Amino acid sequence: MSLGQNFGWSAAIALQLAALAAIYAGLHRLGGRNRRSLWWDGGFSPERLFRGPWPLLLSAGLLALFNWMTLLIAGHPWSITWGFTLWGAKAAAALGWNPATSGFWVGGIQARALAQSILADVTSVMNIGIVIGAFAAASLAGKVAPTVRIPVPSMLAAVIGGILLGYGARLAYGCNIGAMFSGIASTSLHGWAWLVFGIAGNFVGVRLRPLFKL
Repeated sequence: MSLGQNFGWSAAIALQLAALAAIYAGLHRLGGRNRRSLWWDGGFSPERLFRGPWPLLLSAGLLALFNWMTLLIAGHPWSITWGFTLWGAKAAAALGWNPATSGFWVGGIQARALAQSILADVTSVMNIGIVIGAFAAASLAGKVAPTVRIPVPSMLAAVIGGILLGYGARLAYGCNIGAMFSGIASTSLHGWAWLVFGIAGNFVGVRLRPLFKL
């Protein structure tokens, strides 16, 4: 259900902005002392522009701008998990899996993407760019500290969480980017539904962290 198509784009955007403002006000109140400045905390300096920490408002604005640019260039809003789905299918096919046994990969965009290189897939190229960009940002901030010694509980949490996230993302036709962020940006009601259950899932996940010594 598209709020823009049902109520008009101006009304839908105003309604969503009001809802987001209400959510921010509520979280700001619940946050108590655990609050982070929306802009440059302590003042701006050229060094902080490259090394961080970067302000939340700037980051949010850039995400919105890049999502809009993605829509113009790719013809669809920003998504992520489709690329991982494609990579998994290509890996499975290389190991002998027959895509014809799955209705999802028979015909249409999925079959064409599976037959082409991942470099011909917009989402896959963007995912590669995200990984490179995240590594570059962490390097600039001096926070790259790779280690091969991963505790078993942490590894178990990563495996279980990854399976749940990947399976859930396909059921919801996207993750917190494709289903929630891009969904709400396009005034789709499913984005708001994702947000409600995403918050509930985060609440449960945080409470389960001590079980994995996190």
